[in-house]
Parts: sequence; structure tokens; C-alpha cells
Amino acid sequence: MTDIIETFKNRRSIYSLGRKVKLSQAQISSIIGDCVKYAPSAFNSQSARVVILFDKENQKFWHMVLEHLRSLTPADKFAQTANKIASFAAGAGTILFFEDQEVITELENKFPLYKEAFAKYSYQSSGMLQYMVWTALSANNIGASLQHYNPLIDDDVKSYWQLPSSWILMSQMPFGAIKAQADDKDFLPLDERVKIFA
Repeated sequence: MTDIIETFKNRRSIYSLGRKVKLSQAQISSIIGDCVKYAPSAFNSQSARVVILFDKENQKFWHMVLEHLRSLTPADKFAQTANKIASFAAGAGTILFFEDQEVITELENKFPLYKEAFAKYSYQSSGMLQYMVWTALSANNIGASLQHYNPLIDDDVKSYWQLPSSWILMSQMPFGAIKAQADDKDFLPLDERVKIFA
């Protein structure tokens, strides 16, 4: 139990990324694939979809994000925004997390009693997968953070990488070598957050 708790403790948001990670692209892809395979989902729906971007595809993605932000960001703030995006592009790659809405719709039709809940279940499943991937990368000394530039970029992402229209983009996870550790963070007292009855 101690080992897995230590793994949880070590997972942090890492924003200073580099490209030179010790694992190969094939090894990283295998870790992510295992997470996708074994992540829990409501009714075993397996609605998660993932796109892994390396090298020039990763650069293309963050350039796409930056160009969308250019038209929305005040001119005097754009340099700061550009630096932030550059820090994500500096990594080894980016994972795009999707949920396949076609699967969700099928569940809604098949189990009408739970129709209103399936969207929530989908978000929960995606969150668990994202955490699994994030923690698995951390356990292999690969830093990552979770970003949300959707729905701003959704149409361009689907068009450029020719993805099904039913795939709904949930989040983006830039990852890479850890060039600077995360700052310390404060925690609320657990007795304010956990109630135990026996």
C-alpha cells in the first residue's frame, strides 16, 4: 500500500518540460494504451479515446492553440500567453483525451432509466483515465500537466487529424522530461474533508 500512496504523492503538475525522456515513444504509447485498456467505465462502455502527439505533430497542435489564442488575447498579454504555450510545446508530446459521444448515445438509448446520468458517468470515466495516465507517467519520471483549451480548438483538431465527429475533446496533457520540480503545496486539514463513522 505504501508504494502506491507514494506514487500518488509524487504526481504533480509539471510545467517546465523538456523533450529528452528516457522512455521511447513506443514505451510511452504502451503505458498510455494500458491505461486506456484498464481504466474503469460505466457499464464497461470503454468510451475513452486518446490521441498521442509526438515531435512535429505535437508542435503543430500547440501552434494551433496559440493561433486561436492570438485573436482572443489582449496584445499586452499575448507574450505571457505565448510563453505558456511554448512551455507545453517544449515537451516530448501531448495526449488528447476524448469521449466518444456515439457510445454515450447508445447507452442512453439502451438504458433509458439512466439516460440523464450517462454524460456524468462519461466525465467520471475520463477523469479516472486522465489520472491513471498522469500517475503512470509520473511513476516513470515523466512530468505532465492537464490543460483545457477545448472547445476553442475542437473543430481544428478533428479536421487536421481526421477524427470522428462523435469524439468530444475533454482535455490535453503535455508531457516530457522534468526540467523543474513543482512548488510545494498546502493541504487543508483532512478532518475537514474526511468524515469517518464506525
